[in-house]
Amino acid sequence: MIIGFGNDHAAVALKKAMMEHVASLGHECIDYGAQDGEKMDYPVPGKAVAEAVLRGEIDKGILICGTGIGISIAANKVPGIRAAACSEPFSARLCVEHNNCQIVAFGARVIGEGTARDIVDAFLSAEFEGGRHAARVELIGAIDAAYCRTEE
Repeated sequence: MIIGFGNDHAAVALKKAMMEHVASLGHECIDYGAQDGEKMDYPVPGKAVAEAVLRGEIDKGILICGTGIGISIAANKVPGIRAAACSEPFSARLCVEHNNCQIVAFGARVIGEGTARDIVDAFLSAEFEGGRHAARVELIGAIDAAYCRTEE
């Protein structure tokens, strides 16, 4: 898989560690985030990773800011994106299995490297279950469609 990473300046070190981990699992990594010494507001990489998912440039996204909340909110503003802020692996697995999330987010000021690795592993190994969950994901898509109409 091709995994896109986005982060703000608060999460450079954790992003680097997670990119190393993901690459060691055999995945390709693309970096859309802040680099050492660079100030970056979290909506910028959140939007960049979300748009890359929609364009099919990456298969899944991993977003990291101070809490994981702001960057996930930014990603979720892109129609068609389902991003979940998770602080433990159970939610990271279920966000894919039940909600077909394409992006997981977490906070560099909230969790440590070990928990982040567990979240990433759970997220990347999970598969959407479909079934009863598919109808719910379709309802989420209908909300997107209702509020994202464009003028003709």
